Amino acid sequence: MARRTPPRQRTRFIVQLALPIALLAVVGLVAFIVLKPSPPVAAPTTPACPQVPDVVVGEISVPAGPIAGYCQPELINAAQIIRAADRWTTSDKAKAIGVMTAIGESRLRILNYGDTAGPDSRGLFQQRSNYGPLSRRMNAYSSAYDFYQRMLGIVGWEKLSPTQVAHRVQGNANPDYYTPYFPTAEEIVTELLGDRVPPPLTASPTPPPPALRP
Repeated sequence: MARRTPPRQRTRFIVQLALPIALLAVVGLVAFIVLKPSPPVAAPTTPACPQVPDVVVGEISVPAGPIAGYCQPELINAAQIIRAADRWTTSDKAKAIGVMTAIGESRLRILNYGDTAGPDSRGLFQQRSNYGPLSRRMNAYSSAYDFYQRMLGIVGWEKLSPTQVAHRVQGNANPDYYTPYFPTAEEIVTELLGDRVPPPLTASPTPPPPALRP
């Protein structure tokens, strides 16, 4: 007659057998969680711009976009900034500084409102009342022209970083505020200018010193 295994020994055997199996299951689960590939990160979407014909601003042909995430209405304002810069300088850096400043101030939009720091600020550059009449500040070309008149009056502006130049003209609280916008501005200027030869200067290359903002 076969000898039966006592219940206590059977229980101990089952436990001894189950422990390694459970341990292997835990290890496998942890390995699965750690080694599981992450889901692909979606690429940033580019805004869909309305398919409209190019618009010529001065000698600049402005496409529907997008360029650097901006569509034609904002790119037209960037082209007006470049046109105004052309009156004063041939420097592409200067043109990009103007576009950079307008990106930081208004996202290249002509704003008809200010903020708590400057409730009278208006336009592409959020220029305050000491810049001149509201009609000039709300006009893309004339506001940019006035910006460059002050900017190019800064002695040695060429040796300063773009954000330092903008900060001296705008008088904003953070001198590094405009830094993130300069690569975008460079891309916009490069795309809009293409192989265009700049027109001859018509304004004085040595404008008066910039006016201090209140």
